[in-house]
Amino acid sequence: MSITSPEELEGMQQISQAVAHTLKCMRDYARPGITTKELDDYGASILASLGAKSAPKLTYGFPGWTCISLNEEIAHGIPSAKKTLKTGDLINVDVSAELNGFWADNGGSFVVGNVENEYTSLVETSKAILRKAIYSIRDGVKISEIGRIIETEAKEAGYKVIRNLAGHGVGRSLHEDPQEILNCYERFNRQRFKKNSVVAIETFIATHSYYAEQQPDGWTLLGNRGGFVAQHEHTIVVTENEPMILTADNGIWN
Repeated sequence: MSITSPEELEGMQQISQAVAHTLKCMRDYARPGITTKELDDYGASILASLGAKSAPKLTYGFPGWTCISLNEEIAHGIPSAKKTLKTGDLINVDVSAELNGFWADNGGSFVVGNVENEYTSLVETSKAILRKAIYSIRDGVKISEIGRIIETEAKEAGYKVIRNLAGHGVGRSLHEDPQEILNCYERFNRQRFKKNSVVAIETFIATHSYYAEQQPDGWTLLGNRGGFVAQHEHTIVVTENEPMILTADNGIWN
């Protein structure tokens, strides 16, 4: 969507703060011994207390309130009572929701138990690349250039990107134009970011894979070459200068 009034900006700020607060609380709540379903139910209770509704459930009938992906899972992981968190697990929590007709999206990967292990560098690289990508966005910048930045930074750090997952427009629905803000350079994409538009920018930084493949459950995505992926995401408003990060309260850069 494009912000055309103070009321629309306020609406986007409210839903963005709701998903950001929920994500931060879920990150803080995640600990060894609880299941991903318990974590999801906790997130659902926070969204409900804020009057927000789960976007994946509303839009797609997703079998969970939030997407929780564990270890080799890239995205769209289904919360389950059979998946118990362990110290050192790589987990991704993606929270998107609707409130009063406005929609926002954010997510982040982290290591359970706040320990350093083989996933730490991957997670920190994903965070850093998202920061560089977001602060490179201005009115008029080519969308393909942001993909180039993400891909180049990942390669220089010794990683790859998932080429068929992308950021997207958001605001009046979960996915809007531009439909694909890829993690790689697409030379045929002539679209440019526009002032006052709302977009969700996300990284998918990988150790081995280039593409995400849907599993038989119809939701979970795994890499075509295995390995692990870290994802981080903010909803922002494009301006003539530095973008306005609506989901800054999620603390994924902390």
